Amino acid sequence: MKTRIVKILPGLLLLFSLIACTEVEKEDSFSFAFITDIHLQPEKNAMEGFRQAISMIDSLNVDFVVTGGDLIMDALGQNYSRSDSLFNLYQEEIKAFDMPVYNTMGNHDIYGWYPESLADSLHPEYGKKMYKKRIGKSYYTFTHKGWKFYILDSVHKLGKRGYRGYIDSTQIEWIRQDLENIDATTPIVLSTHIPFISTWVQIKYGSTIANTPGGVIVNSREVLELFDDHNLKLALGGHHHILEDLYIRDVHFITVGAISGNWWKGRRDLTEEGFLVVNCKNDEFDWEYVDYGWEVEE
Repeated sequence: MKTRIVKILPGLLLLFSLIACTEVEKEDSFSFAFITDIHLQPEKNAMEGFRQAISMIDSLNVDFVVTGGDLIMDALGQNYSRSDSLFNLYQEEIKAFDMPVYNTMGNHDIYGWYPESLADSLHPEYGKKMYKKRIGKSYYTFTHKGWKFYILDSVHKLGKRGYRGYIDSTQIEWIRQDLENIDATTPIVLSTHIPFISTWVQIKYGSTIANTPGGVIVNSREVLELFDDHNLKLALGGHHHILEDLYIRDVHFITVGAISGNWWKGRRDLTEEGFLVVNCKNDEFDWEYVDYGWEVEE
């Protein structure tokens, strides 16, 4: 919201008009932070780093926070005790936020898919069940000041030791039905851990190198076509720990750098540890990537 400074008010009518305009502007404007790939753990000063990021976000007075997944260091290949302790740590640390937090699930938030975890597939918290029990639904929606947010589950099991970026048929049908009840002009934001589209592989290794199934959502076209007759503005993702903004067909596909940087070992491919602040007004937005100042201890 712009700040107006008025030195002289010639009459009460002008004063009331100014207040009315300011209130409308307040109502139509908001901001949120998108933070991803926290990889929280008690080692490597990760807790101190996360607390530093939370403190800066709190100081920015955003309306809410959306996380982009990989909330904890890892549950894929860890035993139950380690995975349990990391989720407990995350749940305790996010209490420091002064605003609501809407979580997205990442691949490292899934318990026991890798054989080295020695997890029993019959365990009551195996796979995505641990996340759902500790954090909440793996996909859902919420609205804020006329904007619609879809938090999606983009991680699909692939073989004995793997995953791919994928939005399953259950979610696709759920999205289709939900969109039937939404005005076509409603601004829409998508949040996934694995991005719909990314050029990171091409930039890093060469323009003819293909993305891997675990690096992008493989059925992205099918999902994105659901929004063809709607006002999709922004698709946010993480996973790669780098920052990129691809503007295609009036949609920004932003892959956001990690809170943990290079897994708490410094910056990742020239992207500093940080988060995104998105400022929305009416049905437009702008964004800024914020380096929150954490540095590796020598």
